[in-house]
Amino acid sequence: MTSPASLRRPAAGQALLRNPVIAVLRAGHAEQYAPVLDALLAGGVTSIELTLSTPGALEELPRLLERFGPDAEIGVGTVTGVQQARQAIDAGAAYIVTPVMDLPTVGLCVERGIPVYPGGLTPTELLAGWNAGATAVKLFPASTVGPGYIGQLRGPFPDISVIPSGGIGIADVPGWIEAGALAVSLGGPLLQDAFAGGSPAGLIQRAREVSELVARSRPVPAPRGAEE
Repeated sequence: MTSPASLRRPAAGQALLRNPVIAVLRAGHAEQYAPVLDALLAGGVTSIELTLSTPGALEELPRLLERFGPDAEIGVGTVTGVQQARQAIDAGAAYIVTPVMDLPTVGLCVERGIPVYPGGLTPTELLAGWNAGATAVKLFPASTVGPGYIGQLRGPFPDISVIPSGGIGIADVPGWIEAGALAVSLGGPLLQDAFAGGSPAGLIQRAREVSELVARSRPVPAPRGAEE
């Protein structure tokens, strides 16, 4: 059995590391995605999760990749098994997100070198995903426990990387980043009415707001040589 220390854990993408916000897109059909991506990118949110609960998501993914190219890091979420994960990766997904701790899916992503964020809530679930090689574990639904849960996890699991998802409002983002979250995952509070004729300018403003909140909440790196 492979030990956690010997795993080749896929690294998070540069887009997520620059601005640790994942915008979760759920729409009536994936054909609605492109103008929403335009607005999110204009507001600085560049890590985009297309959900398989949206009809046509995998068919639309290659077209979105062609249109947005290197400006967006587009992953696929609501993945519940290996077959879906394989299809998403083959379609060009930059990362995979699951709502449950499906270890075979984590294993496939690790084997393919694709960042994977598997969902769980209990310490047992989250540690299992982390030990299987997850890039970070998705704490879901995060609103049921709050930011302090990350500190509790870090007691027995000091190295674990966590992305909270589910029930997080824009105003909640600083608390999660300050608690040590690798990133935050936002759906309805960020998108609001974007898929129902809402104002693109309003979405751009919300994306800018959350990007600025994250930037102000991230720890300031110590100057080089400060520990010498």
